[in-house]
Amino acid sequence: DVCKALNVTVAPGPTVQYFEGDNATLYCHISQKRKTDNLLAVRWVFAASPTQEYLMIKMTKFGSVQYYGNYTHHYHKQRLHLLKEKNGTMYKFLILSLQQTDQGHYICKVQEIGKHRNKWTAWSNGTAATEIRVISSKSSDDPTFKKTHETWKFFEDLYMYAVFVCSIGIISVLLFTLVILCKSLLKKRRSTVKHYLVKCPQNSSGETVTSVTSMCPLQPKKVKKKKEKEKFEQPPAIPAKAPIANNLPKPKLLKPQRKLNL
Repeated sequence: DVCKALNVTVAPGPTVQYFEGDNATLYCHISQKRKTDNLLAVRWVFAASPTQEYLMIKMTKFGSVQYYGNYTHHYHKQRLHLLKEKNGTMYKFLILSLQQTDQGHYICKVQEIGKHRNKWTAWSNGTAATEIRVISSKSSDDPTFKKTHETWKFFEDLYMYAVFVCSIGIISVLLFTLVILCKSLLKKRRSTVKHYLVKCPQNSSGETVTSVTSMCPLQPKKVKKKKEKEKFEQPPAIPAKAPIANNLPKPKLLKPQRKLNL
């Protein structure tokens, strides 16, 4: 059987820039395995120069993580982390709090391992590399670095202003639509007509007639008739003082009648 090489890619690459103290994340993607049942062993190697390579960390075919060389110390174990993702086709390598000594090439070496006649054998290999450049805090004092940093800040501020203005516009549009909806609902409630059953005096038979308005149209005429009757029934006005005659008639005296003796 012909042994096929693994297709290994490292992202981001080929070069990445970080500031001193930042955290770096490197992804190692593997494809084109010989068999789906085979397992993978992943190694990350650090190369400060093309002639010097140091094995940093390894994930075995069973998923256990091992540290090598100077990276076995507790300090380096806290900074370096190797995680498996996407069903064993993606491996994430984390480097926390970058320093100037971490600048260099990082190589991901992958080996496909499978069982052959009850023995673990290597079927295929693959490698990929990327370069990390660490910018020190001292370089930030340079005028060119300051200019680039200020320009980036300006663009970030513009982005924030644009987001703020867009959010205000969206909120105002929503409020406007809410106000219009409320007004339309109020108009609909007011325009709903109530139907009443009213006996109108025009019908001599006394049948009930449904009127569109809440009151019969002949009721105002009744009110006018009542007002006219009240005007006619009112008594005449009484004068404040009765008229007094100038010459009062003298009272007539009755003559005494004589008593007759029988």
